[in-house]
Amino acid sequence: MKIRDLKGFGPKSEEIFAQINIHSVDDFMAIDPYQLYALLKREVKGTGLNSIYAIIGARENIHWQEVSRTRKEEILMRLDDMGLAPK
Repeated sequence: MKIRDLKGFGPKSEEIFAQINIHSVDDFMAIDPYQLYALLKREVKGTGLNSIYAIIGARENIHWQEVSRTRKEEILMRLDDMGLAPK
């Protein structure tokens, strides 16, 4: 299985993750989703809030919009604690 095979991801996702040395599903699953988002925010221009929803959704095999709809407040609070919440 490749990163592109995870729910909500495709070839572009693989390219983006490769920029931060995430090359396999094992690499992807081994890192905390919030740490991964922080890396993306720091290293990949244009990383937005939908990225954390997609990361969590891919890990849990649910659509990113479902994550956004049902867990947005929880996620934003965690990102705020990390200093990564949108302004």
